[in-house]
Amino acid sequence: MSNRYEAAEQYGKALKSGQKSSREAVLRGRYPYPQVLDDILDDSMLAGRVELGVLEIPTEQIVGTKTKGRRLAFADNFMPLMEPDSEFAVKWMELCAAHLGDEGIRDPIRCYEYMGHFYVQEGNKRVSVLKSYDAPTVPGYVIRLVPAWSDDPAIRAYYEFMESYQMTKLYRLRFTRPGSFAKLQAALGHEPDHVWTDEERQKFISGFTYFQAAFKKLGGDALPVTAADALLVWLKVYPFETAKTTTAPELAKSLSAVWADVKVLSQSDPIAVKTDEEGEEKGEGLLGRLVKAMFPARLNVAFINERSPEESDWARAHDLGRLYLEAVMGDQVTVQSFDQAVPGENAEELMEQAIENGAQLLIATTPPLIAPCRKIAARYPSVKILNCSAAMPYTGVRTYYSRIYEGKFVTGAIAGAMSRSGKIGYVASSPIFGVPASINAFALGAQLTNPRARIKLVWSCVEEDPFAALREAGVELISNRDIPTPDRVQEPWGLCRLREDGSLEPLASPYWHWGCVYEKVVRSILSGGWDALSAADGGRAVNYWWGMRSRAVDVLLSQDLPDGVRQLADILRRGVAEGTIDPFRQYIRSQDGEVQSDGTRYFSPEEILHMDWLCGSVDGALPAFEEILPMARNIVRLQGVHRDSIPPEKEGTLL
Repeated sequence: MSNRYEAAEQYGKALKSGQKSSREAVLRGRYPYPQVLDDILDDSMLAGRVELGVLEIPTEQIVGTKTKGRRLAFADNFMPLMEPDSEFAVKWMELCAAHLGDEGIRDPIRCYEYMGHFYVQEGNKRVSVLKSYDAPTVPGYVIRLVPAWSDDPAIRAYYEFMESYQMTKLYRLRFTRPGSFAKLQAALGHEPDHVWTDEERQKFISGFTYFQAAFKKLGGDALPVTAADALLVWLKVYPFETAKTTTAPELAKSLSAVWADVKVLSQSDPIAVKTDEEGEEKGEGLLGRLVKAMFPARLNVAFINERSPEESDWARAHDLGRLYLEAVMGDQVTVQSFDQAVPGENAEELMEQAIENGAQLLIATTPPLIAPCRKIAARYPSVKILNCSAAMPYTGVRTYYSRIYEGKFVTGAIAGAMSRSGKIGYVASSPIFGVPASINAFALGAQLTNPRARIKLVWSCVEEDPFAALREAGVELISNRDIPTPDRVQEPWGLCRLREDGSLEPLASPYWHWGCVYEKVVRSILSGGWDALSAADGGRAVNYWWGMRSRAVDVLLSQDLPDGVRQLADILRRGVAEGTIDPFRQYIRSQDGEVQSDGTRYFSPEEILHMDWLCGSVDGALPAFEEILPMARNIVRLQGVHRDSIPPEKEGTLL
C-alpha cells in the first residue's frame, strides 16, 4: 500500500516537471514533446542496421520515440503530461509501484539508436518512471541505425564512435570531434586499438561519472560539446585519478579552472589572431588615465627558457629581448630569468618559484612549455602567461609568434634578382604553423623579380645534411635558417650565396625582434589593454602574430648587396610594414594546379597561419610525420600544420 501512495506522489512530481519543461520549450520555440524518429529519418539517409542486443542505455541519451504513438502524453524530458485520473496515469503509477517493489522494472525496453540518441519503440512509460528517479541507465534491446557516410563532421565523429564502441562498450563516451577517442586512449596509456577490459571499463566509469556530474553542475548541458570533450581538456591539466579521489566541490573547482577552454571548443574560430598591437594600449584621454590608474605602475616579469642563452641561439634571441625590455622599461619592470626549464620535470617548479618571487607575467619562450604553462594558469588565474607558439586554443595562456614570412618575401625577391639561372634552394625547418607560408612568400618574392625562378625545397627535420641535395641540384643561392638576432652576421644565416668552394656567403636574413614584442605586451598590461582585449574577444584564446608593422620582424641586409638590390629590398620592407604591399595578394597557383588566389583577395591571418599547400614554383613537398627525424617530432606534434592527424603519443597507464 505504501508503494502505491509513494507512486502517486512521484507521479505528481513528474507531472509538474513535465508541465514545466513543456512550457519552457514552447517559450523558447522548441518542440515540447519527445522527438519522433520516423519524422526526421528515412531509409535514404541510412547505410544499414545493426542489432546490438540488450544494453544498459544512458537515460539522458533517450530523446524520443520511434513512432508518433502517444508522444503527446510526454513532455520533451519524458515526464508525463496526462492528468492523474487518466488511464495513462494509472498505468504509470502501477509501473512506479513495481519499480519500488522487490522485483523492480526488469523487462528491457525496445528502441532504435541513431547518431548516439535513442528512440523508444516499446516501453515509454518505463523510461518515464526511471527518468523520474534519475536512473542513470535503462536496460533496452537496441537496433542501431547507421547513417550514410559523408564528410559532415558529425557523421565522421559518429563513425569514429562506432569504432570506439567496439573497444569500450560505452555509449556515454561520445565526442563531437574526429580524432578525440585516439587522444583519450593515449591519455589513458592505451594503444589506439586497445580493447578495454571489464575492470578498466568500471574504473573509467567510476571517475567519469563524477566528472560528468561536475560538467553538468557548471552548465555543460547548455554547451554544444560533451562531457567527454571536456574531459580531454581537463586531462591536459589534471590526472584522471583526481576524478575518483577528490571531493565533488574540489572536482568542480578544478574543472572550472579550465572551463573557458571547454567553452572555446564550441566556437568555430576559437583563436583570436592579433596581427598588430593596435588597440592594445589605452588612450591618454581622461577615461584612459582613469583606467590606467587601476593597473600597476610596475610589473614583475619572469622569463622561462628550456635552455640557456649560452647553448641555444633561440634562447639567446629571447634573452636579448629580455635585455631590451629592461633597457627601455627598467623603471617600470622587475625582471627574473630561469633557464633549463624541462617540461615534465622541473618547469612547473621554476614557474612556481617565479610566482613566489612576485612574478605577475610569465613568458615561456618555447612551444613545449605550453603544458606546464596551462597547469600554472589553472592554479594561478591572476598571473598573466605568454608562451612562444602559435595556434594554441587555450584561453589561460596567450601565445605569441612573429610573421617571419614577411621577411621571407623580401629575401625571396633579393634571391630572384641575384640569381642568373633561377635555381634557388630553400632549407625549411619543420612543417609547423607559418612555415609553408614562409616558403610560399619566399617563392612569390623570387618570382616577382625573376619569373623563371624555381625553388628547390629540402627539410632539415628530414635530412641530416640538407645542403648536400641542394649542392647537387646546382643552386646558386640558398635560403638557410633565419638569423635569430641581428648581431650574428658572421654566420651563414638567411639568404646565402653558394660559393665555388662550397661555403656560404650571407646576403640577407629576416630576424625576430622579441624585445619589441615584450615591450608592447608589457605596456598593454600596464595600460589595461591586455584586460580590454580579453573582454573584446568573447573569451577566445589570443595569439599575438606580429610582423614588420609592429617591428617584431625585420630584414638584415649585407653591405655587399648591389645598390639596386638594396634599394628594392628597402622599398619592399617599407611597403610590407605600411601595408601597401601584401606578399599574397597576387595570382597564385599551387602545386596541384588549383588557383589559390586570383590576385584580388586578401588571405586572412588564419589562412596564412594554417597554409598546408605550396606554390607551383616550389619543387618539394611537406614531409609526412613518419619521415621526420625523431628529434624534430615533438615540435611537429605541438605545432604541425597537420597535427590533428598525427597519432597521439601514449602516456602512462592510468586505468
